[in-house]
Amino acid sequence: MNLVELRDLDAAREYIAQGLWLQRVQRPTPATVKPTLTYALAVAADGHPLPPVGFVSDVAAVALGADGGRWAKTHDDIPDWPHTLTRSYEDHLLGKLSADWTFERASDALRRYAEADRPRGLAFVLRQFRQRAKLGGVELSPAVLRSLLSVKPEDLLTQGYESFARSGPLPLLLAQYEDLVRAARRTAEVLDPEDVIALEQRTALADMGEYVAHRQILQATARFEKRLPQRPVRPLVGRREVPTRIHDEDQYPVGGYTSISTRGSIESLLHSQLAYMEEHERPDLFDVKFVRDELFYYSRDENQFLRRRRAFVFVFDPSLADARVKDKQLPYQRIVLALSVVLTLVRRLSAWLSTDALRFELLFPTGDGKSPLTDEARLFEILLTELRANGTAIVARPGGADANRGPAAFDALREPGGVDGYIEAAARNAQVQVLTLGANPPRPDLDGAVSATLAIDGPVPQLTDGAGQPFRPDADDPLDAWVQVVERVLGLWV
Repeated sequence: MNLVELRDLDAAREYIAQGLWLQRVQRPTPATVKPTLTYALAVAADGHPLPPVGFVSDVAAVALGADGGRWAKTHDDIPDWPHTLTRSYEDHLLGKLSADWTFERASDALRRYAEADRPRGLAFVLRQFRQRAKLGGVELSPAVLRSLLSVKPEDLLTQGYESFARSGPLPLLLAQYEDLVRAARRTAEVLDPEDVIALEQRTALADMGEYVAHRQILQATARFEKRLPQRPVRPLVGRREVPTRIHDEDQYPVGGYTSISTRGSIESLLHSQLAYMEEHERPDLFDVKFVRDELFYYSRDENQFLRRRRAFVFVFDPSLADARVKDKQLPYQRIVLALSVVLTLVRRLSAWLSTDALRFELLFPTGDGKSPLTDEARLFEILLTELRANGTAIVARPGGADANRGPAAFDALREPGGVDGYIEAAARNAQVQVLTLGANPPRPDLDGAVSATLAIDGPVPQLTDGAGQPFRPDADDPLDAWVQVVERVLGLWV
């Protein structure tokens, strides 16, 4: 990764002017100058090295579908620019952008952004690709780009072409394009999966603290899922299960008509039986057969389809704020790993129990009238966007975005002991599993629900199941101990 600092203003302007002629997706025209400089300014304004502006223009054109996604078929010849380098750049780099799944999803996310947010989103894509591919760049003052925005686009393009004709391409540009080709050939994917999710959930535009926390949670969750079995774990022997009331709307017949019988409702009567009706005689043959139970009816398969109602409640005790500690044995803060545990459980339960009626409720009660975990609750509102949209999950916090979808849960947050009462009420209609997280969480005694606690007061969490039995992970690596805790909870719940 070679970084070059351009302090000479004339050299910086020449670097940008020549770079405008190197875009390949679109032909360099006055109409493309301002958008290209705007995207380049978004990169430089964040204090990150700037790749060639021609490459910036190409990434923007491919991602945002410039000109309806049509690529320019002809280009002007650039004096002394190697044609083999242009061909390699088009084949290896631009071809990779068109075929890469991470870039495709990132492009879909960028197109949904408001016009004012697209430059920052594109700057994020360029920055993450540069870091992933170990590319260099040019460090220059954003004032250079701002000053060029006031220059007529025609004049700027003329200056760039005259510079090529007068002294040939800058050696810096040649080296950078060669590095781009090499980076495309050695990089498997353009972006990390965490980068794609950050663009889709718009944390790429958030402040650095929220972005880093969001990314670390996704990375820790990916590490947990990689070490967990892919198939549902075997239920633990002796685990507690609570029977629940079955409502009529939870069962309904499946299948069609399987046979013909002499008993049934008028809706399932064979149409051919209506031939026994006579116009003038009463009782007619139809009435006689009806009295003797000799009419024929379709008989339905009476198998029942039962769908369990299951609710998984995560209670975040205010003492969890004390877990904002980084241990040297762990790659992330304790609270980041705690949030990753919850996200991993939600993902695995959603995949393994897809035939059940699931509901995930994340409750953030107040402590002494304060809400110390507001930032963590907001992160879950972002991480569970899809599940919240379809009604599978709610994040209950004071003043939260889901207040209109779970008023009972929000009312319970304000009352002492209200959370326990809310869970007991929910247990009348569903099988409820509760996990309380905190540095020293209380162990509630709930009627009708199975409650476990996860104490996070050290590098290794301490799990206590519904029967009050502690679980002690057997692992040399503290991160493996966290994985064992997740697997143990899944064994208690699946």
